[in-house]
Amino acid sequence: MNVLSVASEIYPLVKTGGLADVAGALPMALRQHGIRTRTLVPGYPAVMTAVKGLKPCLRFDDLLGHPATVLEGEHEGLDLLVLDAPSLFDRPGGPYLGTDGQDHPDNWRRFAALSRAGADIALGKIEGWRPDLVHVHDWQTGLLPAYLRYAGRPAPPSLMTIHNIAFQGRYGVDIFPHLGLPPDAYDVEGIEYWGGVGYLKAGVQAAAAISTVSPTYAEEILTAEFGMGMEGVLASRAGDLHGIVNGIDADVWNPERDPLLKANYGAANLKNRGTNKRAVAERFGLEHDDGPLFCVVSRLTGQKGMDLLAECVGDLVAQGGRLAVLGSGEPWLEDAFHHAATRHPGRVAIITGYDEPLSHLMQAGADVILIPSRFEPCGLTQLYGLRYGCVPVVTRTGGLNDTVIDANPAALAAKVATGISFGPTTADGLRRALRRTFRLYGDQKAWLGMQKQGMKSDVSWDKSAGVYAALYARLTTKGR
Repeated sequence: MNVLSVASEIYPLVKTGGLADVAGALPMALRQHGIRTRTLVPGYPAVMTAVKGLKPCLRFDDLLGHPATVLEGEHEGLDLLVLDAPSLFDRPGGPYLGTDGQDHPDNWRRFAALSRAGADIALGKIEGWRPDLVHVHDWQTGLLPAYLRYAGRPAPPSLMTIHNIAFQGRYGVDIFPHLGLPPDAYDVEGIEYWGGVGYLKAGVQAAAAISTVSPTYAEEILTAEFGMGMEGVLASRAGDLHGIVNGIDADVWNPERDPLLKANYGAANLKNRGTNKRAVAERFGLEHDDGPLFCVVSRLTGQKGMDLLAECVGDLVAQGGRLAVLGSGEPWLEDAFHHAATRHPGRVAIITGYDEPLSHLMQAGADVILIPSRFEPCGLTQLYGLRYGCVPVVTRTGGLNDTVIDANPAALAAKVATGISFGPTTADGLRRALRRTFRLYGDQKAWLGMQKQGMKSDVSWDKSAGVYAALYARLTTKGR
């Protein structure tokens, strides 16, 4: 089977979150199922610089008002199609934000162009290659199924994956005439959304099926609490909604061979983690002692529950813990952790920004990774934690609920516990979880068992890739 995947970011070329990891890892995992994936991505400067030997395979004189070329090439095992449209993608800043931290004002056009190009490829515009199915990711590619739906000719089925429903791509009705869609597409059953244009809503309406990144999140987004206004649209398609938990690249994230660690280790030699723990403490300027070292690798936002953690830092320190924070986000939360580091020198420290090598070292050296998210579609950091013996403390929501087995008495007795989960998502809930964590850490036999059980968890893509492969097969068979 040939699949066209379309995504606005892909690891290792450009990454702002878990979407990039999925877009990069899933095609590799699907190969064992006989599925060959080509991924269309925008030609950001980082992509154009990193991918060598690109060759043109499709040209557009007018792609939503801009000239563009689709280039084909390969990078680190990924079969890529790159949309080279300099007037849309060759600019400073990130994929979505300018250097001023604000959205690029023409994001609506940039990602409509990506979708339009993907739709043309899906319809056979690249000579000698036509996909059997199209897999699109998040709002940035949501118009693609709509372009196929209104193409007026046979098109391959499409699967729309929602990685985070909080980001929907909503724009004013004034952009509609520039999208190249027929007038009847602007309808409640089409791309109209609350009086404007909804990119994610368009994909949900037009795709053959919808998936999201964990079974629990698939249930949550059907409710008003988590559906972010789209719960009604999703409910109308509940029979086509599938929750498939993400995996991680078990080769990149492997503590036995990870070159980014100070000392490699496996479940049989966890004592070697001590070398990494000392390295993390030194990097953050933290004191060395026998208490637990907590870490955060996250965007510092309210969604991630970082305000709850900031409120509980004093409790964590009072019980003998240390905290290392790596991340950036809302300025007031960055300030809150900097102030906490000032109040608790040697016990709390923050490095602002993102550092991939350091994130590996933190998972390999910290005792606990804190993920108190208010909602979490899937989450990957808890999967890295399980893989590295860094015990996750998580809220009972989304993919966190699906991947972490709480250390309740029954789970501990059965020796299946892999972390600590809590609810409700409040500061008091987190405080109670921290107290449980300290008690468990004091029982080194129980703690070691939890680490080893977590490291035995299958957090790879193997199982989930099989679920995707089966869904692909049903969709392509259904379309015949």
